[in-house]
Amino acid sequence: MMNKTRERKWLVVGASRDGIGTAIAKAAAKQGDRVIITGAETSPLSMPDGVETYHQLDISNTEAISALAKQFSKIDVLVNCAAISRRDDENDIDIFRHVIDINLIGNFDVIKTFESAIIATKGTVINIASMYSFFGSPKVPAYGASKAGIQQLTKSMALKYAPKGVRVNAIAPGFVVTEQTQKGRNDQEHYKAVIERTPFSRWGNPDDIAGPAMFLASDQAAFITGQTIIVDGGYSIG
Repeated sequence: MMNKTRERKWLVVGASRDGIGTAIAKAAAKQGDRVIITGAETSPLSMPDGVETYHQLDISNTEAISALAKQFSKIDVLVNCAAISRRDDENDIDIFRHVIDINLIGNFDVIKTFESAIIATKGTVINIASMYSFFGSPKVPAYGASKAGIQQLTKSMALKYAPKGVRVNAIAPGFVVTEQTQKGRNDQEHYKAVIERTPFSRWGNPDDIAGPAMFLASDQAAFITGQTIIVDGGYSIG
């Protein structure tokens, strides 16, 4: 359980759809914390129960990130979940650049811009990596490169902020049923291959990722930093 001697504030970046960010926001709100979410859309697909506020945010826009950061003097938990993939199209150089700009540079920009608010609480940062941090894929080369970068960025930021009392960790989800993975799930050969390789014989769901996020944000993880926790139903051990 998290230390409930005071109310904690979460900022979940990338939670406008029914995906991993939304599941994490719901779980944090359910345990009684204040939760603010962002997304690229003008409004979320649905406002999660207990979530306080939604802000539209394009994380490829440094000025927009800075404008939002001015509204926060303190944040206890920053979750970087904003990401895109363009399956089968990422070999186009312009699309490749755009994916890297959002998934890696944008998430770094968020951490850098909100660092004073996180340092003020000796808080924690949770980045969302991917199994593609470790595996290659010819269909999503930019996504994989960006997520490998997130794993390394997590280590570097953990070293940078540890003297300030801030922890930085990541979660690497496996194949999860979200809007973003719809195109991959439409490929029945791919869909079935994932199930066959995964020891639990299923795709994950967003709630499977929320639990590890609650742990990383809790006092039980007080001595963990710079780590990437793999949550893939055992896919990567096969």
